[in-house]
Amino acid sequence: MRAKFLVQNIRPAAVKSFLLINLGLILVALGIVLFNTPNNINLGGVSGLSILAARLLPGLDVATFMLLINVFLIIIGLLLLGKDFGIKTILSTLALSGYVSLFTALIPLQAPLTNDMMLATAFAVIFPSVGSALLFNLGASSGGTDIVALILKKYTSLETGRALLLANAFIVLGGFFVLGAETGLYCALGLIANSTLVDVVIDSINVRKCVTVVSAAHEAIEGYIIHTLGRGATVHKAVGAYSGEEKRVVTTILNRRQCLLLRDFIKKTDPKAFLTIMNSSEIIGKGFRSF
Repeated sequence: MRAKFLVQNIRPAAVKSFLLINLGLILVALGIVLFNTPNNINLGGVSGLSILAARLLPGLDVATFMLLINVFLIIIGLLLLGKDFGIKTILSTLALSGYVSLFTALIPLQAPLTNDMMLATAFAVIFPSVGSALLFNLGASSGGTDIVALILKKYTSLETGRALLLANAFIVLGGFFVLGAETGLYCALGLIANSTLVDVVIDSINVRKCVTVVSAAHEAIEGYIIHTLGRGATVHKAVGAYSGEEKRVVTTILNRRQCLLLRDFIKKTDPKAFLTIMNSSEIIGKGFRSF
């Protein structure tokens, strides 16, 4: 009975969040194991700091070193970013160290997958950037300097990517002295690309369609939005400048799939309808994000 009760009370949103967080952590871990560590690509963060330390101290366990630094930064994050963030980050940090250890054991690389530094840098950027963006978007992080970046974002006007750039700049700078000038330049290029890609991915995940419809069949359209799509809408009266006719204008906010469904419905219901669709990367209010 207890197990049945627990299953019935699991929220789909919580399951989705759990799966996305783990997907993000797996992507970050794969980037570290397959590209960052073998190619000595330091994009900052605790993983980058661990790569530098491992180069200076051969035989150092990168996963353990990451865990120790993260413990200190998580305590800071708990104090400045709140309990909910702290719990997610603690679990994510532990899981990331576990994934790094797991993939290191499952994929023992005797040599880098590629000796082409540009190719290696590209994948070293893509994997962690997409993974980190998933985590940031769910109010979590993989720990380390991501926590520093989120603190900077909270207390300044910096976007997430720019905060990441600032938080990791000194670690990447260390790469010039430890890994050499050429590798250091690749690392600097990778850090800039990483900070940019994080913002792009977050905006892409959160993009919504602001749809405005002027149609004689407004009642059918309003009903479709509310009852079929399950979204709200705002209706106001407007007057056409040319015709002088009074019209009802329907405005709603939808995701990509809902927008396509509404567009197809309007096409069938009123082919003469006037429809405008605009992208918005941030919607705040009931049914969307809170402040």
